Amino acid sequence: MTSSNPELTLDKALDDKEPLLKSELIYGLDDKPPVVEAFFVAFQHVLAAFVGIITPPLIISTSLGLDPANTSYIISMSLFASGVCTFIQCKRIGPVGSGLLSLQGTSFAFLGPILGVGTTALQGGQTPQQALALIFGVCFFGSFIEIFLSRFLHLMDKIITPVVSGSVVMIIGLSLIKTGILSLAGGVAAQKNGTFGSIQNLALGGMVLFIVVFLTVSKNRFLRMGAIAIGLAIGYVVSIFLGLVDFSALGKLSVVSLPIPFRYGMSFDIGAFLPFILLYVLTAIETVGDLTATSAVSGQPVKGSLYVRRIKGGVLGDGVNSLIAAVLNTFPNTTFSQNNGVIQMTGVGSRYVGFFVAGIFAILGLMPIVGGIFQAIPQPVLGGATTVMFGSIAVAGLNIVTSEPLDRRSTIIVAVSLAMGLGVVYSPEIFDDKLPVIKNVFSSGISTGGLTAILLSLFLPRNLAPTAEQIAASE
Repeated sequence: MTSSNPELTLDKALDDKEPLLKSELIYGLDDKPPVVEAFFVAFQHVLAAFVGIITPPLIISTSLGLDPANTSYIISMSLFASGVCTFIQCKRIGPVGSGLLSLQGTSFAFLGPILGVGTTALQGGQTPQQALALIFGVCFFGSFIEIFLSRFLHLMDKIITPVVSGSVVMIIGLSLIKTGILSLAGGVAAQKNGTFGSIQNLALGGMVLFIVVFLTVSKNRFLRMGAIAIGLAIGYVVSIFLGLVDFSALGKLSVVSLPIPFRYGMSFDIGAFLPFILLYVLTAIETVGDLTATSAVSGQPVKGSLYVRRIKGGVLGDGVNSLIAAVLNTFPNTTFSQNNGVIQMTGVGSRYVGFFVAGIFAILGLMPIVGGIFQAIPQPVLGGATTVMFGSIAVAGLNIVTSEPLDRRSTIIVAVSLAMGLGVVYSPEIFDDKLPVIKNVFSSGISTGGLTAILLSLFLPRNLAPTAEQIAASE
């Protein structure tokens, strides 16, 4: 059953000369599967994306020292926002959205800079709620960068090459590993009570890490797809028996949590904002890659006017959805790549399945008990799972870098950007006595490494190897 969307129908007519990729889908992009089948497939998408959505707000809330009620609320709003944003991305409202089966969720790319802004605010004497107001304000205005860039994507491929974007993704993953290991050893609370790195914490976190790795290499596709969720669940159960889980806060949570726009207020600081400029640019590039992959596995064009419209609409949707997320008191949203594997495994590329996914996420987000249960996950359990996830992000960056042949010029770009970015992560104190603007921009390894990669890509000669004529002349 085909879509009645006139804009997409016209786009298809214009792209008749563009061959669709060979596909063995059971249900195509505009088919409407029966409700039971659509719900079953949607549930698998939810399982694949759920942990990725709730992990960043959980880490941020814990780092800011938020109480269980506020932590639960922010996690709930992250799920609710993902539901709203997924609907927009799949539905395509006017020019906003790709019209593909593309899920939206909380972006890991912003985790490091958000933690940096929040920590700086707390060190400056602000309350956790005031730190959140600054974070949401920066993210709100930053979303306009991606909205603007979505109109000029065809010009960016000269600047943001696979070597540049891949290097930044590697820095994101490698810098976040520090956060994962910190949680695995017990987190900030353990540092304060003297249990950091205890045998119990390391054993618990190591067990979860081993389970995730073991299931990831399993031949059973369902075990592979649910590796992180299963690892977290087993670690959670073991923690309960060890007496490490406190459910006392659950009784204080309301039955239903309604969205309250700007609940924590909004503030802005230009110094805190600067590192986010590059991140929104890179997020746009990442979204292009994710949506291209979704087009491919959905049997849709990966070039031509229809493809370009979908990509621009998807990146515009990313920006609009990040703005909506800030209004709803949660963090920037982006397209998730996990669902591409689910499309391949289920053979269902119908965007109507996305409406079911959106509904499930929205309902879960309105139930604070869901956020409360996840808020109670012990830090070592969370660290055991996220350490693998962050390492996987670094590997994804490596794959992007090596998608093109590595010549001497590319090697220099990768080497110097990694050195600068990770150097800042290892020794952030080098900017302690610098101007606030400089400190805010370069204290983030992602912005430092990303700027380094972009500048080298712009100014290094395109061909560092001598030509045959030059070799002959030198002889």
